[in-house]
Amino acid sequence: MGSGRVGSDGGAAARLPDALEAVLDAYAAELDTGRSRSPATVRAYRSDAHALLAHLRRDGHGPDTVGDLAATLTLPALRGWLAAQVGEGAARSSIARRVAAARSFGSWATRAGILPADVAARLEAPRPRRHLPEVLDADQAAEALRTTELGAAEGEPLALRDRLVVELLYSCGIRVAELCGLDVDDVDAERRVLRVLGKGDRERSVPYGGSAERALRSWLDAGRPALATAASGSALLLGARGGRLNPRAARRIVNDVTSATPGAPTVSPHALRHSAATHLLEGGADLRHVQELLGHSTPATTQIYTHVSAERLRAAYRGAHPRA
Repeated sequence: MGSGRVGSDGGAAARLPDALEAVLDAYAAELDTGRSRSPATVRAYRSDAHALLAHLRRDGHGPDTVGDLAATLTLPALRGWLAAQVGEGAARSSIARRVAAARSFGSWATRAGILPADVAARLEAPRPRRHLPEVLDADQAAEALRTTELGAAEGEPLALRDRLVVELLYSCGIRVAELCGLDVDDVDAERRVLRVLGKGDRERSVPYGGSAERALRSWLDAGRPALATAASGSALLLGARGGRLNPRAARRIVNDVTSATPGAPTVSPHALRHSAATHLLEGGADLRHVQELLGHSTPATTQIYTHVSAERLRAAYRGAHPRA
């Protein structure tokens, strides 16, 4: 059974032989159980494994059956697959993801008895370039929040909601998916903390301040009751029709608010999270505490914000010091 023309980057023009498609289905089923992986991650890993097997078949020498995999899925073949993608200009982040997918597939195939040894375990991913995230400075963030407060001054329900969206994203540094997943019962008004469900279904408590408390009270007293319907359930934040606010709508809210804020760049919800982390560290917060607040599993992820702060300090030095 022919494989058709296949690009090394992962897009296959035709199905693999049925036996190999069955292997990929079994691999995807394994990915979908046990650990908390999103459907998109499972699809991406299966697609990358499909691309790998399709790449091996480009020269017409197989594999055609499950038994052929041991002879064809070798470390040189894996490296050749990645080298072809580098030659085609694939991004480092894409290469790194495909290395992770190849390692995952190789590990699973070895445990399943399809491969005699896990050759993919020796693959090395390229180190991703670390880009400093875009952030608002403290004055720009304050101005954006003032913009939402002015919009909510007349008590219009959607304006009250928009104020709370921006306030929680910046004040708490939570992810947009975490924000939209909040229920009313996740608000502990007495202790002024939110119960947040993060990546990997990890739960954490995130404090919020007086400004967010006022925005929450206004929303719960006057905004949410005006929008709530039978479809609202326990959702804290609601869309215009009463259903749970979705991340796309939250992104649009942040985009609209920052684009309407004089002097501030138009940014995403994630940029507000970056801003919160940067301002905390610039204000003297301990790295470990910021890590816990953001829900990062390791300090290494949080450390990028120290680079942001250092870069801003260097920029200020270059612009102000006579010996710079």
